[in-house]
Amino acid sequence: MTILAIDTSNNPLGVALIEENQVLGEYITNLKKNHSIRIMPAIQTIMEDCGKSTADLTKIVVAKGPGSYTGVRIGVTIAKTLAWSLNIPLVGISSLEVLAAGPARHFEGYVAPIFDARRGQVYTGLYQYQNGSLTAVVPDLLTMSVDWASKLANLDRPILFVGNDIPLHRAAFEEQMGDNAVFANATEQNPRPSELAWLGKDKPGEDVHTFVPNYIRLAEAEAKWLEKQGKI
Repeated sequence: MTILAIDTSNNPLGVALIEENQVLGEYITNLKKNHSIRIMPAIQTIMEDCGKSTADLTKIVVAKGPGSYTGVRIGVTIAKTLAWSLNIPLVGISSLEVLAAGPARHFEGYVAPIFDARRGQVYTGLYQYQNGSLTAVVPDLLTMSVDWASKLANLDRPILFVGNDIPLHRAAFEEQMGDNAVFANATEQNPRPSELAWLGKDKPGEDVHTFVPNYIRLAEAEAKWLEKQGKI
């Protein structure tokens, strides 16, 4: 089993190849550059470096959002195209779950992955390893960071926050949670594409034609259009 993982859902761009229980290769950058231009060369490079061709692939795993509307769409479109053309399974994994996966494995407690959603809002959720599996204690949601901090403060236990956008909201968490707000190291802030591949390794494939991203909220342009139509 050779799995290709693709994540372009936020600023970090990541691709990985795993085979059985081994990570063959992993490529990550955290740059504000056009993913649509860079993702295919990244995939080609990692395939060539690992001595693999598309004929070797048995599954595609993609980060399906939330995150950047354009970024999520790029990764999902490429993943669907590859899965359909190669006639292999496609699996979608929450981008927040991918971000939480690595740090959660080594933290005794809850992990809250954070993506900035502008205007004081964050995409987040609450994750924990239970019986060896990563579990969503609170499903992914869009909320004000101050409201999220208040809810987590009521748990009265340490929460590990992870994500490159934490500096934008750190003050809100520290103010309401005090020492119970724990922050991951810089080396843990990028979602790992190898974790993405691992999360999707044993999951069943989804229907390629009906598979859609999880934006959690509408793109701003779409929301404005629907508002004008009186539909929201």
